[in-house]
Amino acid sequence: MRRKEIMQGFRDGIPIALGYFAVAFSLGIIAKQAGLSAVMGFVSSFFTRASAGEYGVYTLVAAQAAYAEIVAMCLVVNLRYMLMSAALSQKIAPGTSWLHRVLMASCVTDEIFGISIARQPYCPPAYTYSAALISTLFWASGCAAGIVAGGMLPANIVAALSVALYGMFLAIIMPPARSDRNVLYAVVASFVLSGLCAVAPVVSGWSSGTRTIVLTIVISAVAAWLKPVDVKEEAYG
Repeated sequence: MRRKEIMQGFRDGIPIALGYFAVAFSLGIIAKQAGLSAVMGFVSSFFTRASAGEYGVYTLVAAQAAYAEIVAMCLVVNLRYMLMSAALSQKIAPGTSWLHRVLMASCVTDEIFGISIARQPYCPPAYTYSAALISTLFWASGCAAGIVAGGMLPANIVAALSVALYGMFLAIIMPPARSDRNVLYAVVASFVLSGLCAVAPVVSGWSSGTRTIVLTIVISAVAAWLKPVDVKEEAYG
C-alpha cells in the first residue's frame, strides 16, 4: 500500500515539478543578480519553495538588508502556509505520529496542498512526501539553472528573462481581481500606496523590504476588516 502511495505521489507531482522548473528558472535570474551562486540558489530554493517569498528574500539580499528584515519578509509573505497546514491536518488519519504531521506541514506549497487535500478519505504521509520531493528537486534545480544561465547569457537576454517572474505574479493576481471587485480594490491600493510610499517623506527613507512588509500587513488587515470573507463549513473526508 505504501509503495502505491509513493508512486501516486510521484505521478501527481511530476506536472507540478515541470511548472516549478520554469518558474524557478526566472527566479534564478533574480538570484544571480543578487549575487547567489548556483549551489546557494539550489539550497535556498530546496528549503523555501515559495516564489513570492524567495523573490522578496533575493531582493533584500541584493539590497544588503538585515537578517531580521529578511526573516520578517518570509514570515509575512508565507503566512498563508500556516492556514493551509491547519486545513491539511484535518485530512491526516487519526493516530498519525506528530513527526509525520510536522513533516507534512513542512511539505506544504500551494500545489502540494491542493493535491493532498483532495485525497479521500485521508492523505497518507507517503503520498505528500513523494509529491513534494519530486517537485522540490525540480524547483531547486530550476533556480540553480537560472543562476547558471544568468552568468552565461548576454545582458539583454538576462534582463528580458528577469521580467518573466513579474509576468507570473500578474497572472496570479489578474484572474481573482477580475472576478472579485474587493480583490481588485486591494491590488489597486497596493500599487498606489507602494508608489506613494516610495516618494513620501519619512517612509521613503525606509528600505523597500520594510515598506513591503508594512504595506502587506496594513492592506490585508484593512481589506479583512472592511470586506471579511464569509467562511462556510466544509466537510473533509
